[in-house]
Amino acid sequence: MAKLDAESTLQRLRNRYRLVVMNDDTYEEVVTFKLSRLSVYIGLSTIFVVLVGLTVALIVFTPLKYYIPGYDDLKVGREYRQMKYRVDSLEKAVSYQAKYIENIKKVLSGDAAAVLDTTQLQVPKDELSDD
Repeated sequence: MAKLDAESTLQRLRNRYRLVVMNDDTYEEVVTFKLSRLSVYIGLSTIFVVLVGLTVALIVFTPLKYYIPGYDDLKVGREYRQMKYRVDSLEKAVSYQAKYIENIKKVLSGDAAAVLDTTQLQVPKDELSDD
């Protein structure tokens, strides 16, 4: 019985239908199409696949891919990290320069007392002198 259902379904898909487009005023046939359910299904499926393919090609082969959230090109990520390191080092340099200038201003105005470095250095003895 399952075979009869499959054959009847296939037969329904292959039944031919006529689609007629008529002029509403004169009832003249403008266009006539002979279609089956199978041909309509195949045609719509083909159009869907072509549109999806064109959309994917448009995104992959054009700069539109950079607007997709989460897309990260390796080159862009590397450049971002390098720029971040460079900005961090520049911030440190500006901070050191600001401290240096502030100390020079204090020394020139006479406000700062001289602070001597009293830390003792641990100098390692030369290995050759022990012999």
